[in-house]
Amino acid sequence: MTFAPVSAPVPVSAPVPALAGRARSIGGSPVRDILAVTARPEVINFAGGLPAPELFDRAGVAAGFRYVLEEAPAQALQYSTTEGEPELRERLAARTTARGLPTTADDLLVTTGSQQALSLLASALLDPGDTVLVEAPCYLAALQVFGLAGARILAVPEDADGPDPEALAELVVRERPKLLYTVPTFQNPTGRTLPAERRAALASVAARHGLWIVEDDPYGELRYDGERLPWIAAHTDARDRTVLLGSFSKVMAPGIRLGWLRAPAELRRACAVAKQAADLHTPTVNQLAAARYLAVDDLDAHVARVAAVYRERRDAMLAGLGEALPPGSRWNRPEGGMFLWARLPQSYDTAALLPQVVAQDVAYVPGAPFYAGEPDRSTLRLCFVTQTPEEIGEGLRRLGRGLTGQDRS
Repeated sequence: MTFAPVSAPVPVSAPVPALAGRARSIGGSPVRDILAVTARPEVINFAGGLPAPELFDRAGVAAGFRYVLEEAPAQALQYSTTEGEPELRERLAARTTARGLPTTADDLLVTTGSQQALSLLASALLDPGDTVLVEAPCYLAALQVFGLAGARILAVPEDADGPDPEALAELVVRERPKLLYTVPTFQNPTGRTLPAERRAALASVAARHGLWIVEDDPYGELRYDGERLPWIAAHTDARDRTVLLGSFSKVMAPGIRLGWLRAPAELRRACAVAKQAADLHTPTVNQLAAARYLAVDDLDAHVARVAAVYRERRDAMLAGLGEALPPGSRWNRPEGGMFLWARLPQSYDTAALLPQVVAQDVAYVPGAPFYAGEPDRSTLRLCFVTQTPEEIGEGLRRLGRGLTGQDRS
C-alpha cells in the first residue's frame, strides 16, 4: 500500500485589528507636509511657524542647563511631580501676576509645550460628540486635538474684530458647547488681535450662558506696535471659566518643550490626572534650566531684542506684498507675532496654486486647512520671522512669479 505525501498546512495569518476610528479620520498636519516638501535649502520658506534660530539665546540657555547639571544633578535627572517643579511655577506665577493676572504657583500646571495643554484639556473636558467652538480660521493643531477627541467642531461667525459675541451667544444656546477656543493676541494663522472690548464681550457671554474659554497665548509677548491688552482670563466675568495657556517656545526656544496652563482648581486637577497618564511629568532638567534662566537672565530684554528684529522682517514683507500679490488682494498688518494673512481674489485657489509657487523655490501655507467649516480657498498664511529682509524681498518676487505662472527668466 502506498500513501500520498501529506502536504504541510498552509499557515494562516489573520489581519491585525484596525486602528481606532479617530486615528483613521484625522489626517496629519498640512503645514508639516509642506515643510517636508520644501526642506531644500534653496527654498525661501514662508510656510513654517518656526522662530528664527539665530536669535535663540544659546549662551543663556546653555548656562542654565550647565548650572543645574553641575549644582543639582540628582534633582535635575530624577523624576518630578506631575504639576511641575515648584521653582519654575513660582517664577511663572510672578511673571503672570506682573502682567495683570494675580497668580500663584498652585494655579499652574507645567506641560510639555502648550500643545500638550490642549490635549490634556480635551481629555479632561470633552466626551465624544461634545461641541467645541473655534475661530474661523483657527490654529490648525487645535483642530487636530479636538478632532481626535471626537468633538463636533463649529466655527463662530466673525466680523473684523473676531468672533461675534451675539453669534456666539446664539450658538451657545442652540448647540450647548463645552468650550470656546481662541488665540486672541497675534492669532495663528491670521496675526489678528481681538480688541479689548471684544475680549470683555466674549467673557460676558461665557459668564451668562455657561461656557469654558480656552485662551491660548503663545505669541503675546512678541508685540511690535500698540499697547498690551488684558487677557480674557483677567476679566472678572471669566476668571472662574477661563484656561490660559502659555509657552516658552516663541520667546526662549521650542526645543525645550515647556508650556503651562492656568486653570480653576477642579479642571487643573483633572488635567494633572490626564498628564499622569500621558507622560508622568515634563522633563525635570528642562524645567530647572528654564527656572535658572528666569532667575539670572533678563527674558524681557531678550524678547525685546527678538521683537525688534521681527518688526523689521514684518515691515519688509508688508513693503513687498503689493507687487507680489495679484490686484485685488487684501492683507492685514499684524501688531506682533509671526504671521500675516492674505486673501487673494475669489478666483484664486491657493492650494491648487502651491505646486507652481514651490517650483519657484518659495512656499506658503494655503488657508483652507485652518477652517473648521467651509474654507476660504483664496487665503494664505505667510510667516515672516525666519528670513532676513533681503531674503523676504527675493521670496516675494518668487511668489509673484509663481502666482502668475511666470517662469524664472
